[in-house]
Amino acid sequence: MVVDHLITPYKLGRPVLAGSGIPGAYDERAVDCPTVFKHNGLWYMLHVGFDGTGYQTGLAVSRDLLNWEKKGVILKRGSHMTWDRVGMAATAVLMDKDLYGGNELKKWNGGYWLMYHSYPYAGYESGAAEVGLAWTDDEELLNWHFYGEPVFSWRDGEKWEKGGLYKVDLVQRDGRFLMFYNAKNHPEGGWEEQIGMAESDNLVSWTRCSDRPVVPVDPHAWDSRFASDPFVMYDPKEEQWVMFYYGLGSLSACDGVAVSRDMRTWKKFPAPILTTGRAGELDSKYAHKPCVVYHDGSLYHFYCAVRPRRDGDIKGVWNEFRCITVARSQPWEK
Repeated sequence: MVVDHLITPYKLGRPVLAGSGIPGAYDERAVDCPTVFKHNGLWYMLHVGFDGTGYQTGLAVSRDLLNWEKKGVILKRGSHMTWDRVGMAATAVLMDKDLYGGNELKKWNGGYWLMYHSYPYAGYESGAAEVGLAWTDDEELLNWHFYGEPVFSWRDGEKWEKGGLYKVDLVQRDGRFLMFYNAKNHPEGGWEEQIGMAESDNLVSWTRCSDRPVVPVDPHAWDSRFASDPFVMYDPKEEQWVMFYYGLGSLSACDGVAVSRDMRTWKKFPAPILTTGRAGELDSKYAHKPCVVYHDGSLYHFYCAVRPRRDGDIKGVWNEFRCITVARSQPWEK
């Protein structure tokens, strides 16, 4: 199992995107869940903002992957239907999935497409979430149209999905779409999260590929409770599919990797590839929720970093400071 070229040990050590602390702003308390892609010569980042009520999705832009400017909220609270009225967390766009292709945004049927999940109740990830679909032909990527009702739900899923759905990732292959998603087995306290797979030919009607997780938790490993937040790319050098994900168990939340030849049977690397930092560092509590992009000879591994809250921090989520940062495969210039 060859993963040395996927390791990103050089952490930037500072946020590239953080919550604003501005009362009433979508990102008042935190930002989370980076999804990075390239479009019209610029880098873009979908990110989730939390304001104390629920998630909303923002868009940021950059020329160098390090300095980001927030463009605005693209999925707003109350902008759609009852089921997603509390907020919308976009975590997947249709993009090129070549690991070395630079995550270029792709068009299908004349538009750009994203998938989001929404929780039914106010609060931090409160209730069992379902998955929706949106599209745009706006080259600025600011104005999105919604499909309507959820396109994927825990309601017709298996027992291990009944607690609701989280992050999805989207792959187009051989004229069809594959969705990787993580779900929890029950909505309250002490649940497990595992990764499933579904397929579609139109982004609306989805069929589960298995009644079991394709990447399950391992009760004897570091990811014994969570195997979550998949981000899938094709690695042409090794002729394999690569899934970056985060695990939780004997260790705090860290990022790991699994590989596959057929996208259905996945083999996990036995240890995390990105771990939490030391006490006082930006990611001393969690280093999780990966998104990886190749640029200028290096892999950039974006992730959500969490540490205990300090005096002077914004209010945050519970008693923590949560932001987005990056590590990469090559050292940073001093």
